[in-house]
Amino acid sequence: MDRRRGGVIAFLGAGMALGLQAGFSPGPLLALVISQTLKHGPKEGAKVAFAPFITDFPILLLSTYLLIRLSDYKMILGIVSILGALFLVYLAYGSIKTRGVEVNIDQGAPYSLTKGAIVNALSPSPYVFWITIGAPTIIKGLAESYITPFLFVGSFLGCLVGSKCVLAVIAGKSKHFLIGRAYLYIMRTLGIALLAYAFVLFKDGLRLLK
Repeated sequence: MDRRRGGVIAFLGAGMALGLQAGFSPGPLLALVISQTLKHGPKEGAKVAFAPFITDFPILLLSTYLLIRLSDYKMILGIVSILGALFLVYLAYGSIKTRGVEVNIDQGAPYSLTKGAIVNALSPSPYVFWITIGAPTIIKGLAESYITPFLFVGSFLGCLVGSKCVLAVIAGKSKHFLIGRAYLYIMRTLGIALLAYAFVLFKDGLRLLK
C-alpha cells in the first residue's frame, strides 16, 4: 500500500513540476496571456490561460491511444521515452537560461480564449509534450492504478493553467516581475526539476530497449 501510495505521489509531483514549468515558461501562449492582460486586464489574460483545457485533451487522448496500440512494441516505446527525455533536457535548458518574457502589444478586440486556443493548437509544444512525455507517463501510471493518470493529467493542466493565471494577475499589477530575479529563480528551479524527471524517462527508455 505504501509503495503504491508513493508511486501515486510521484506521478502527482511529476504533473505539478511539468505543469509549472510549462505555465511559467516563456512562449507564444504566455506572451499572449501577458499581452491580453496589459491591454484588457487580468480577466482577459486568464481567459487565454484556459486554452489548454480546450486544445490539449484531444491531443493527449490520441497520443495515449496510439501508444497503447503500440504497447507490444517495446523498442518503439523506448525510443519515444528517450526522445521525451531529450525534450525535457531542452525545456530544462530553456528554463535555466531564460532572461524573462518579451511581449508585443497590439490593438484589437479581446477574443482572448479563441486567440489562446488558436495559438496553442498551432504551437508544436503540446504535440511534442503529449507524444513523448505525457502519453508515456499516462501509460506507465496505469500500472500503478486507474486513478494515477487522472492525477497526473489533472495536476499538469491545473498547474499549467493556474500558473499562467497567477502571472496574468501579477502582470496586471507589475509587469517588471517577468524580468525580475524572483521569476528567473523560479524558472531555474523548475529547470533542475525537469532534469531529474528527464533522467527517469531516459532510464525507462533504456529499460524498454533491452
